Amino acid sequence: MSNVTIKPSGLCGTVKIPPSKSDVHRAIICAALAKGVSTVSPVAFSEDISATIDCIKALGAEVSVDGDKVTINSTKIFENKTADFQCRESGSTVRFFIPVAAAGGVNGTFNGKGRLPQRPLGVYTDLLPKHGVECITSGGLPFEIKGQLASGKFDVPGDISSQFITGLLFALPLLDGDSVIHLTSPLQSKGYIDMTISVQKQFGVEINVDGEDYIIKGNQKYKPCGYITEGDWSQAAFFLVGGAIGGNVTVEGVKKDSCQGDKEIVELLKRFGADVEQSDYSVRCKAGNLRAIDIDASQIPDLVPILAVCASFAEGTTRIYNAERVRLKESDRLAAISDCLNGCGGNVAETEDGLLIKGAESIRGGFAEGYNDHRIVMSMAIAALRSESEIVISDRESIAKSYNEFFKDYNLIGGVVI
Repeated sequence: MSNVTIKPSGLCGTVKIPPSKSDVHRAIICAALAKGVSTVSPVAFSEDISATIDCIKALGAEVSVDGDKVTINSTKIFENKTADFQCRESGSTVRFFIPVAAAGGVNGTFNGKGRLPQRPLGVYTDLLPKHGVECITSGGLPFEIKGQLASGKFDVPGDISSQFITGLLFALPLLDGDSVIHLTSPLQSKGYIDMTISVQKQFGVEINVDGEDYIIKGNQKYKPCGYITEGDWSQAAFFLVGGAIGGNVTVEGVKKDSCQGDKEIVELLKRFGADVEQSDYSVRCKAGNLRAIDIDASQIPDLVPILAVCASFAEGTTRIYNAERVRLKESDRLAAISDCLNGCGGNVAETEDGLLIKGAESIRGGFAEGYNDHRIVMSMAIAALRSESEIVISDRESIAKSYNEFFKDYNLIGGVVI
């Protein structure tokens, strides 16, 4: 992969943020499970979304693309009883499709690349054999399943990736009997579960919530529909922080009443001291006198790298905690963002479950290892705005995992990318 050089500058202008990757994943899967023809739009074709499209094709769906609209014909879904699932580097894709394929009685093999083969799947090796599905794995990918998933009670820890719970929520309505997902510990990343249930509802499937239990009636049918996706709060956060640390940025296309947990970035930036105004579908963030805050990251793990950047320019010491799960992402994000910021003159210390970031007026600049992690690369591009000299970041191409047009949008509002 190649390097990218970012010169210090200021961001000023308006960005139309791409569709939510999390929303698009969910809509495409629900469309594939709805026997008939559905459309999903707008769609931004990142590596992760392309992986999910590949996997619904492996299940028998037919897919056509016209601009940013995806049409999915799922009349032949699950007719293939053996399938190979190439999940690229998408943790969402592999964790969503394992129970979905099992619900269709598909014998499948799941593969991936990058760090994905090492990311944990133990929740499924514990759960699925109790419900009729044999799991063959040496601990990660390749991961093979055989058999037909059976309904029943699924005891799941709430403090693991919400992707496992979402995968089960997709699958269990298709089964003959009723099921319950029982959380054995408090739920983290609740916003992602709320989003799953919201998307399912638009496709005609109902999930009932009773305290720590998700109650799923069997024999439900996903119904085809024309699904309109919403903007991505996770991606909006980069540009909003860019505004907070020394610019004036408006992000369009993000819903104020979204289920996405990462909309919390608005309240966090207000707490930091940024000047923030929000309407129903846009947010403006302007630089303010930033001050350190404490951040519980249990519900917003994807925001940790960019929050660390914001904290690097806030007076005092910011504490980010309950973030241990981000060590298991595309990189160990606690270690990666600490290394990047410290290597460029920041002051970041790792804790067991988070970070301590001492703020300063600026950072020095230099070289930052991108760790083949899109969120690390984009975060360091924002950090470069307040750097005394340019920052050279490796693994430029990793942004294709989620936001192909990031550097283009960055340049359009005043960023300087070489």
